Amino acid sequence: MKNHSIITLAIIILLNQLNFGETLYRDTFLFKSYKDTTEFYQHYKELDKYYSEKKLGSWVTNGKTYFRIFAPSANLVKLCVFQKVKDKKPKEFFMIRDEQGVWEVAVEEELYGKFYGYKVYHKGDDFTNTNMPICIDPYAKANATFTNYMNPRLSIVVKDENYNWEDDKWIQRDWRDLIIYEMHIRDMTAHKSSGAKKAGSYQGLVEPNIKGGLEYIKKLGVNTVELLPSQEFAYCEIPYKKSFAGKFNSWNPYERNHWGYMTASFFAPASYYSTDWKKFKWKKWIGTDAKQIHDFKDMVKAFHKNNIAVVMDVVYNHLSEYEVGNLKQIDKEYYFRLDKKGNYIAESYCGNDLKTERPMVRRLILESLIYWMKEYHVDGFRFDLGKLIDWKTVEEISAKLREINPNVILVCEPWGGGYDPTGFSKRNWGAWNDQIRNGIKGENPYNGLGWIFGHWYGNNSPQRIKSYVNGTLTKDSLGLFLKKDHSVNYLESHDGYTLGDFIRIATKEVDPHKIIKDVDRHVRLTPSQEKINRLAALFLFTSQGITMIHSGQEFARSKVIPYNISVKDTNKGRIDHNSYEKDNETNYINFKHAEINSGLLNYYKGLIALRTKYEAFRRANYDDITFYEHPNSKFGLSYLMNYKNEKFVVLFNSDQNQKLDFPLPEGIWEVIVDKDHAGTKTLYVTGGIFTLEPITGAVLKLKE
Repeated sequence: MKNHSIITLAIIILLNQLNFGETLYRDTFLFKSYKDTTEFYQHYKELDKYYSEKKLGSWVTNGKTYFRIFAPSANLVKLCVFQKVKDKKPKEFFMIRDEQGVWEVAVEEELYGKFYGYKVYHKGDDFTNTNMPICIDPYAKANATFTNYMNPRLSIVVKDENYNWEDDKWIQRDWRDLIIYEMHIRDMTAHKSSGAKKAGSYQGLVEPNIKGGLEYIKKLGVNTVELLPSQEFAYCEIPYKKSFAGKFNSWNPYERNHWGYMTASFFAPASYYSTDWKKFKWKKWIGTDAKQIHDFKDMVKAFHKNNIAVVMDVVYNHLSEYEVGNLKQIDKEYYFRLDKKGNYIAESYCGNDLKTERPMVRRLILESLIYWMKEYHVDGFRFDLGKLIDWKTVEEISAKLREINPNVILVCEPWGGGYDPTGFSKRNWGAWNDQIRNGIKGENPYNGLGWIFGHWYGNNSPQRIKSYVNGTLTKDSLGLFLKKDHSVNYLESHDGYTLGDFIRIATKEVDPHKIIKDVDRHVRLTPSQEKINRLAALFLFTSQGITMIHSGQEFARSKVIPYNISVKDTNKGRIDHNSYEKDNETNYINFKHAEINSGLLNYYKGLIALRTKYEAFRRANYDDITFYEHPNSKFGLSYLMNYKNEKFVVLFNSDQNQKLDFPLPEGIWEVIVDKDHAGTKTLYVTGGIFTLEPITGAVLKLKE
């Protein structure tokens, strides 16, 4: 801001204190818009020069409450303080801007528990407009949210609590040892079958002695949970068949955002998961007591007590699209990637992409990640559409976070303007391995089937299957990763069909267009479906790299939209492949279905125990594995693995029609996995021939 503007603002503040200020600025100040796109874009490019190391956010010191917000393009900023969340008129304070674009003010009292936000005026805004949106503090530690589609919020002045961590520390685990369970906090206990008293909440997730939540995850045997977004996010979307911000809602009759990939506040836990769902109503304020802070810490501590690491799925590529009162209103020109006409660039397909290469956006990202590590003891992060984060920021995340915890988990979805897992591997990040997903399962269940169905999807081949076993390394033709530690091997995630549904449709045993009324009957696996599920799981858990499964994959979870709901969904009663908006039984984990398919569930438990017990399946070197192709079928594969003093033979037959005989080396071999059991059966065979039925596999260990 130029000197005369600073002087003018000082006069406004002085006169405001004399009760004349409102009249003065209302009558005499109305900033004009930019002359043309050239003037705008010149300003847009020059914003990179602004940078500050001042503390941002709100805090209390010596009886005063301080507020600071970075908004270099703004011409005027007012702090608005509310005594109660429902107050209509706040107490307003003009803020002073420094040369680096930081606006600040100190209030002469301790405002703990009070609600606040900012009115931000830009070039072209009418200073007399008292109806400007209230913007939340980007550094707020907690927010209250009104559950409406514009998601209006107020930030809360939070007092640092003396939380009792009971000597809790980060889980220090080699990435090769990770077995990740991707899950949604609410879905793990929202269904009545979980037995949780505080269903759908942080607290419910870690309730003792129930069927669902942490108790279930412990019994499964995984060692890491990956939480779908749990930073404060937009809970509601545009009313159905109505328009907002130039977009007409023709796609979401639920008017909800359930998964959480529309982040609103990077430092604040989602109040959505600290809500009493028995009393929950829309168009009400939630999160007003900031209880979500304590609840989140309790949740992490409970997982850590059971030696389970906690990874947060975070979204730094775009911001919440359907709400007013966040970075878009604070400083659109600084925080977002814009074209020369000032329109949002949206490679994320979510309306707006954050300009992560801006110095203060990078600082915001880094400081929020560090805050979650230090304040909440989070063990790592999965970055949504990571390719939309600039490489310098990616590199600084690696450096800064590893200074705090050398084993911090950093993995991403390597999409966003292309697919580049190799670029992340070069920077010592893990990335989701879509090659193994598409090669083993296929790209779609209609005409894009993979290896478990006896097909080669795309450029898949026996050579590629071998590459997956070894971690999909760049030393192999068309491999992706410099180190196997970086390959996040998975066959199912929150996106798309579940593996169970993919198989149901691919086998043509389930018609995806058919209305399903008896979901319990539908869920029960047929013998052919179970065989394919088991073969897929066996390949996944015996491949080198990081292993990830999605919640319910272990019992062939099916996402069926309830046929009798009142929502005007034309797909009611059918299998769903994109359930981001459905806070209902489409997404909830039904533990009755785990019992129905207990055979597959136990098979997964056995494979998890196998991978946990034997280092070879996590740490064998490239040269420790020798492959043998079957002479009678291109879908027959075996390999001998020599690791330290142990020898294993792994056999696969994805041929859909014929049995295959595999020769075994001499010796007595323990069958630790076959078509019926994994890790739980003691059966010995001597060297000779081992026969696999179609669509089965086996693991044998040489008896010592």
